[in-house]
This record gives sequence, structure tokens and C-alpha cells, in this order.
Amino acid sequence: MNTFLKHKILYIVLGLFLIVGTLGLFRKRFDLTQEHRYTLSDASVRILKSIKKPLKIEVYLDGDFPASFKQLQNETRFMLEEFKDINNNIDYKFIDPIATKISKDTLVAMGMQPSILPNVKDGKISEIVIFPYAAIKYNGYGISVPLVVQQMGLDADNQINKSIESLEYSLITNIKSITENRKKNIGILVNQDELQPTEFQGFMDMALENYNAGPIIPTNGKTLSMADVPKLKQMNALVIAKPRKPFTDEEKLILDQYIMNGGKTLWMIDAVNAEMDTLFQSKKIMAYSMDINMTDFFFNFGIRITPALVKDFKKTALKRLSVGEIQGNPQYKNFLWPYFPLGIADDDNPITKNINPVKFEFPTSIDTLGRANIKTEILFQSSDRTTEKAVPNYVSLNEIVNADSLGVMERPTRPKIFAVALSGKFQSGYVSRVERESYPDFHSQSSKNKMIIVADGDVGRNAVLRGKALPLGVDLLTNQQYGNAQFLRNGLDWLLDDDNLTLLRNRTIEARLLDRQRIAEEKNYWQWFNLLLPLFLVGGFTGIFFWWRRRKFS
Repeated sequence: MNTFLKHKILYIVLGLFLIVGTLGLFRKRFDLTQEHRYTLSDASVRILKSIKKPLKIEVYLDGDFPASFKQLQNETRFMLEEFKDINNNIDYKFIDPIATKISKDTLVAMGMQPSILPNVKDGKISEIVIFPYAAIKYNGYGISVPLVVQQMGLDADNQINKSIESLEYSLITNIKSITENRKKNIGILVNQDELQPTEFQGFMDMALENYNAGPIIPTNGKTLSMADVPKLKQMNALVIAKPRKPFTDEEKLILDQYIMNGGKTLWMIDAVNAEMDTLFQSKKIMAYSMDINMTDFFFNFGIRITPALVKDFKKTALKRLSVGEIQGNPQYKNFLWPYFPLGIADDDNPITKNINPVKFEFPTSIDTLGRANIKTEILFQSSDRTTEKAVPNYVSLNEIVNADSLGVMERPTRPKIFAVALSGKFQSGYVSRVERESYPDFHSQSSKNKMIIVADGDVGRNAVLRGKALPLGVDLLTNQQYGNAQFLRNGLDWLLDDDNLTLLRNRTIEARLLDRQRIAEEKNYWQWFNLLLPLFLVGGFTGIFFWWRRRKFS
């Protein structure tokens, strides 16, 4: 084969590759970013490949809006392109609700809340209304997914960056939820004088978004018995919210074996009886310990709930109280109420990352003792300005603190733990006890399991106004939106996450932001630089070419 023929074949092969690449018949992407921001997790890929019917995603993030939202739009587009490459059943489009004349009421009815952004143009300030949501439609069902993280205390740039970090988790978890053939079951124990239905409605509404949730009522109408075991086995998770009646020994054995058989549990426990409604009426109440006969049960898992009220003078919820009136107009002032500490996560646990502060009401503290094969993670703890009040003791409204005197507690103290997550292989507390003989098919140890314990029974309680339940986390007096619903939703997702999707919440993307001050100072310089440099380069190369050509052929 002569040289000419070899070159000809090479040119033909290169031409074919060029044509095929131009037509887009094959594509291969390489993620060269340090944090692999464009690489989907194995669990995400597995969920996307499992979609058997057409899935449509409509993103209401198109139109004229600030550059930061353009970045979110581009990141969303890149991710949806990856989704479509993995499975052809997935299709997407971006919609400008203003240009397409979709009414605001229609979008609100779909579960989308508008975001109002300031717009400065030609020295004039106006407002831009956008709906940063994605609507996922599958098999006749639809769900709205917020694309912007709702977290207090963030500036616009950090909010967009955290939204980009959470993008894969938000989309994949909702895709999984809408495409699953069967939702998991959550049972709510209602036999121990727990929260009333109206007080727990916010939690139920949140849980029903992704799961089947309903009450577990004992067959005999009094206590859990062996007759309830088949019903419990159908539950993937069990929620025990603020029990106030002591558990019987039989109930404890049943719950122990529920856990040993793989059942997940979410405990919201009050170790001290103290109610704010009663305190408002009488101005002073007696707080006392509340024994629900579960000390040995939790001790078996390395947990001890201390019956003493925690007072936090640093991370504390505000109370808005009337301080008088002027000409018939009530005057209000914000005060610190140290018995209502805030849960503000200091680490990147997937359950607590990127959520609003969680409000606790008269919480107690948790001591972690440690157990073999069990991993204990602290979800929330108080600040270093914390004290404990032993009970029985009086709690008075006079203990309220002026919000201006933040330094009331200057002596550092050890933070108190409010909530923990346990994971691993749990050992039964009845291995060496005679009660095991009364339970058929007794299990001494669980397979890998999970549990969440919160030392506050009110963390899942919503406010009630005129007999109507308000959304979980809404404070009536201050109109604050706390992160209680976000926390408990993430907790349920973590408990029931067989694909470890909650780990996606730990994804961190470095915000490589431009220096705005330097941009303002050097703007003209770089504009002229970008304008003139190409001209100089073209002129230089043209001059060199003519000089070389003249020299060669002279």
C-alpha cells in the first residue's frame, strides 16, 4: 500500500468521525471539575434507567431575570440533558410563564410560590416575578419541585449556590417518588396519649407527600399486643410523637422486635411535662418529670434522656409579647425565651444541611453512651451558653430575656444534645431475659437499621388557629417559618432511603464568584483589551503570513 493511499484512508476515517460528531450520533462527556459537579451518582443513574414510561419535566425558569438565576437555569439544563442521555423516556422543556401567559393562580394551584426580585435597569427599580420550580409529570400524575433552597440568613449568591448543590437530590428524589410503583408505609402510634390529630396534621400532610401514612390503633383498644404484630410488620417506619402514657412491658418487647426485624423508628420524646399554653394562662407552672417507662429501652441503644429542662441563652427563638399600648394601638417587643432553643446544624449531616433553624419547645438533653456496632450522629445541640433546670421546679414568664441583652450568659458551658441519629446493627434488649420466650421467632439482632431520637415531643407539633391546623414550623406570634417540617421530612427520607440518596445532600460545590469591586474598577480596561487583542492577533498573523510567503517565493 503506497503512501498516497494510506493518507487517503486516514483522511476518509477522520472525515467520517467529523461528520458523525457533527450530526451528534455519538457523544461522550468528560467531567473535569474538581468536585465532579456534572457526574451523577450511581443511585441516580439506577433510578433514571428504571423509568419505563414517558416522563416530562417542565422548568418554569425561562425569561428575563438576574444573572444568578441564569446560572441556576444553566445548571438545571445541564443536569436534565444528562437525565435524557441516560433514558430516552425523559424529556424536558423550559417555559417562560409570562411569555406563555400562564396565570399566577394556575401556578399557585400547582404548588408553586412566586419569588419577587428587584430589577435595576437604566437607573429605575422594578420588580420581577419568577417561579423557580420544575413540574414533573408521569403516568397521569404531577408534582412540583422547588429549585431554590428556602433557608433563612442567606444572601442571594449563597442561596443560588446551595440550590445548585441540592439540584440532583431534589430532582432525583421527586422522580423516584412519582415513578415508584409502591410507596413505603409509615405508622403513627396513637395509643400513648400522643399529640392530637389537629396538632399532628402538619406532619401528616408532609409525610403523605411521599409515603403512605396512617395511625396504628391497638386491636384491643388499650395497649399494643401480639395481635398487632402483623399490622406492624407492614410498616416500614414507626413514628412515636410525644407519648405521655407509660409503655407496658409487652409493648416494649413488641417495639424491640419490630426494630430487630428491620423496622425504622422516629421518636419524639418529652421527659418533662411543661406546656406553653398553660404558662400563658397562669404565668407560672410546675414542671415535673414524665416517666414513660422507656429508660431501659433507650439505654440498650446507648441513649439516656435526662429529665431536666434546657435553657439556651444564645441560639434561642424569639417571643413577641405586648408591652402596652399607645392611643389604643398595641405595642409589641421581641424577647428571648430560653426554653425554646433553636436547632442550628454546625456540620454537613444530610438530615440537617441547608434547612431553616428548628424550634424546640421545652426540650431536655440526650446523653450518648455508645454501643458496639452502632454509629451515633449528633443532629442538633445547644450553644455554649446553656444551663439546665432540674425538675420538679417552677417555670415562670419572668424568666424571659430582653432580646438586647444577648450576653446574659457569659460563662461557657457544655452544649446539650437535642437529637441524634443511630445506625448499625442493633442488639435486642431481651436477649438474656425470660420475656423473649413469649415472642414467636424472636430475633437477637437486627440487620443494618436506623433510628432517630429527639428529646422534644413538640418538634412535630403544628400550631392550631381557630380549630384549623397551620403548616408545621409556622410560629403564630412571630410569623417565623422554622425548619421543623424540613428536618422531619429529611429524617423520614434518611430512615427509608434504601438507595442512600440522602448522601447527595452532602454535595458541596465551591462558589467561584467574581470580585465585584475589581470588575467595577477594571471594567473599561478589559472591554478595550477584549476588543483590541483579537485585532492585533489577526493583524500580526496576517503580516507574518505575507512576510513568509514573500520570502519563500521571492
